[in-house]
Amino acid sequence: MQEDLKPNSAAPRVSFVSLGCPKALVDSERIVTRLRAEGYELARRHEGADVVVVNTCGFLDSAKAESLEAIGAALSENGKVIVTGCMGAEPEAIAERFPEVLAITGPQQYESVVEAVHRAVAPAHDPFVDLVPEQGVKLTPRHYAYLKISEGCDNSCSFCIIPHLRGPLVSRPAAEVLREAEKLARAGVKELLVISQDTSAYGRDLRYVESMLGDRAVRARFLDLARELGELGLWTRLHYVYPYPHVDEVIGLMTEGKILPYLDIPFQHAAPNVLKAMKRPANEEKTLARIKAWRAACPDLALRSTFIVGFPGETEEDFQLLLDWLDEAEIDRAGAFKYEPVSGAPANELGLAPVPEEVKEARWKRFMEKQQAVSARLMKRKVGKRLQVIIDEAGGGPSGALAKGRTKADAPQIDGAAFVESRRPLRPGDIVTVKVDRADAYDVYGAAV
Repeated sequence: MQEDLKPNSAAPRVSFVSLGCPKALVDSERIVTRLRAEGYELARRHEGADVVVVNTCGFLDSAKAESLEAIGAALSENGKVIVTGCMGAEPEAIAERFPEVLAITGPQQYESVVEAVHRAVAPAHDPFVDLVPEQGVKLTPRHYAYLKISEGCDNSCSFCIIPHLRGPLVSRPAAEVLREAEKLARAGVKELLVISQDTSAYGRDLRYVESMLGDRAVRARFLDLARELGELGLWTRLHYVYPYPHVDEVIGLMTEGKILPYLDIPFQHAAPNVLKAMKRPANEEKTLARIKAWRAACPDLALRSTFIVGFPGETEEDFQLLLDWLDEAEIDRAGAFKYEPVSGAPANELGLAPVPEEVKEARWKRFMEKQQAVSARLMKRKVGKRLQVIIDEAGGGPSGALAKGRTKADAPQIDGAAFVESRRPLRPGDIVTVKVDRADAYDVYGAAV
């Protein structure tokens, strides 16, 4: 994503590209906020900017290729480029390909990025004039924002190099997270998307220590943080939650309407053999039982997940078990990746037989067909219901155009949409009740009531 703000001709201008996941987007927001506080402006195009910052993704080889392409494009269009993000954790690969880049920093190294920008073009800052909003500069629409509660990860999944790139789990004190959430609420944010590498592990590294929020103490614990966020009156959506037993406690907050009945859980697979090779929790029976218990307590719960097909050693029997599991678990939203042997990942050393590319492709198609059928079945159940929808794109009123939004079961950018007829104009951030007239495999259609 490339963003811009209204330029000031007296201010140095930075063109910024942010690639990868929402966690990287939050990193970009922090860097941009610091630069804006120092008087820099953001440019829409590389050409004419004083310097370009590229925040890279290095999780998969395909993501690395996209990042290298973005760096090359920035160099050809501008020539003065600073590279940061996950690929920066292994700078040799970038320096070898693009020796002319000005600086390379790793993920979360905000100060190093800002210092590199200073070296490229000094700030023209007047502290009495160059102010930024209390909540900082956001790269998302005004009505929703990502809230990162920790950095890094303590898991050792064999397909993943995130702990190598971003380090071990480092949780933010609960009071610090909640103060940021309060600032966002005051700025008009209606929906908080809680993110980290492992959201349900939040606070473990801090030994769940308390911190002071005003005159009271709050614990750095997953349940406590979710409960506190639920008191803000916003849509609070939980992402990247691992299915640990203590997640059961949060379901009660969903039934009370404190947080959204939505969990983004990266299950990755269902076959015990594959889960064991991935170094993931390997008892799918317990996972299914937990899902059924969650839905019994909270019938409106929506589950989204990601899966990997074609992991080394995955047999046809393993894959068929995954398809059967999808049917029984009824995951509302699911995406699949074809396994990529990421450089440095422990899975490369397991000695398991690689799955041929043509088999990966065929399994990926079968997975998506199965999930589409599951999703269509679940979506059909929503017809005739009245659902709350948050509007992302304006519509309704005299224009007659459909407004576009999302139900509580849909996160921005990755899930489905709600298309809404309305006699009155609807603006981004409005939350309306919609009677669903029809649905397809991913989206709902209806009228505001």
